[in-house]
Amino acid sequence: MNGCVCIVYSQRYQIDLGGFEKLHPFDINKYAKIYLALLTDGLLRPEDVFVPAEIGQGDPLRVHSAAYLAELQRPAVLARYLEFSPAKLAPASLTDAAVLRPFRYATGGTLLAARLALQHGIAINLGGGYHHAEPDRGGGFCVYADMPIAIRALQADGLIRRALVVDLDVHQGNGTALCVAADDDVFTFDTHEADIYPIPKQRNDLDVPLPAGTGDAAYLTKLGEHLPSVFDRSRPDLVFFQAGVDGLAGDPLAHFELTPQGIIERDRIVFEQAVSGNVPIVMVLGGGYSRDAWRVQYQSIGRLNATYGSTDEALPATPRNTTVKERLDTK
Repeated sequence: MNGCVCIVYSQRYQIDLGGFEKLHPFDINKYAKIYLALLTDGLLRPEDVFVPAEIGQGDPLRVHSAAYLAELQRPAVLARYLEFSPAKLAPASLTDAAVLRPFRYATGGTLLAARLALQHGIAINLGGGYHHAEPDRGGGFCVYADMPIAIRALQADGLIRRALVVDLDVHQGNGTALCVAADDDVFTFDTHEADIYPIPKQRNDLDVPLPAGTGDAAYLTKLGEHLPSVFDRSRPDLVFFQAGVDGLAGDPLAHFELTPQGIIERDRIVFEQAVSGNVPIVMVLGGGYSRDAWRVQYQSIGRLNATYGSTDEALPATPRNTTVKERLDTK
């Protein structure tokens, strides 16, 4: 841990279907809103942002079948996985460029953030967390299993052996669970609302289902009970934290009663557990469908940056895997 929080982001995360994307319950502008707020409030400089490349062509095959990846090129199939019927009316060339490519860039962002976390201790991808994507199908607005893809790439490169996924999105990460089910070196810990999507649930190494109406006190107590033992059992080389905020009170797709302060405290607990154990951690944003979801994640990231980041120096020099044009595009 060397006193910096690496932020990964690209404007290429943005899905653009001529304005129709605004009809989807997920606010794809969330990523840009967080990025711009970090810039506006002086918590981030454009030159300090790490801009990812699109995930390599072979990387999804580390997790997904070739048949599934080919199927994604069919607009009607993609529309079903995204639960967004207007997408089925678009030509395949448009859905690849306007929908799938942004997902590939955000997946590349998770992999870059993971590499940065191994170098510097902490990294945050302002995107990612597509935990419903399974090896042979998508679902729940997810098409590429970005965390398992990153884990497989790092394992193949010999950079890690063991990984821990801490998934605190209100919906269970069924896709992540299936993607790594056969790997004893990957431990998945998932706290979620019991009786909502996905149904049926998949099996994680440790599932903690909680009832509708769960608020800050009960939630944080359960997290505090389980998290230390999860770290002890998994002995990870790297932690992936899926930090969805759809547990906020009033979220239209869930029924928890967490407050913004509860979400910020949740994130603090996870990071403190990792940092105290000197375990690199990468955070991905996951879900959140209320109007203020982006704002709460921005506040939490700002708090984490104030706690663990360096305010006096630029981030340590490291290859950013970007072109000059990509750097300028983030400004």
